[in-house]
Amino acid sequence: MAATIQANSFATVAYTLRTPQGDVIDGSSLEGGEPIQYVHGYGALVPGLEAALAGLQAGDAKDVIIPADEGFGERDEDLVLMIERGEFPDPMAIAVGDEFVAEFPEGEELAMRVVELQKDVVRVDANHPLAGIDLHYSIKVEGVRDATPEEIEQARAEQEAAHAAENEEEEDEHEGHDHDDDDDEVEGELEGDEQDDDAEGTKDEGGDGGPSSPKLVTLGRKTPRNTPEGS
Repeated sequence: MAATIQANSFATVAYTLRTPQGDVIDGSSLEGGEPIQYVHGYGALVPGLEAALAGLQAGDAKDVIIPADEGFGERDEDLVLMIERGEFPDPMAIAVGDEFVAEFPEGEELAMRVVELQKDVVRVDANHPLAGIDLHYSIKVEGVRDATPEEIEQARAEQEAAHAAENEEEEDEHEGHDHDDDDDEVEGELEGDEQDDDAEGTKDEGGDGGPSSPKLVTLGRKTPRNTPEGS
């Protein structure tokens, strides 16, 4: 009897991802693409896709539509921010599509990509590029086997790390420090002028009158491939 995708299966899946309008935005057959390889049951993929793969066996193919809330989530317009150009590394070399991470002193990070350039400010979007979009997948299972103990352990560790990050975020929310606070810090602290910094205490000199600003770190100029893997 042929193996089917179930908990602790290691599956190899070819895929094509399209927008609701039919435009191809990612796929294993595209240049630089490769099939998905994952251990089933550990949240390695977006929830809707992993659920759609359950029970399939090698050679099975299907088309599936993943609603946004089972894919990369709905868009949050509060995550579209305006930041002063001077706060970016090499501000005159910024281009639309560049990606950055705001690193906060508490260790949190907020990834963002440039969507618009103005003279003195830059509009960035911290939503996932596929947030708010229903995902149209064409998938074909190329192989299914039992995962090795090492593969299962790695999948479990990655799942636990993801859950730990989620729990930390929930704790921050309970303490009144959630992503909205992060957004306020990015806009307020990165857009803040020197007069505001003086009122709060000179951060670089260790003043204790206000929190340290997040640091913007360049990720690159090319948006990463829109893989179906969960965040």
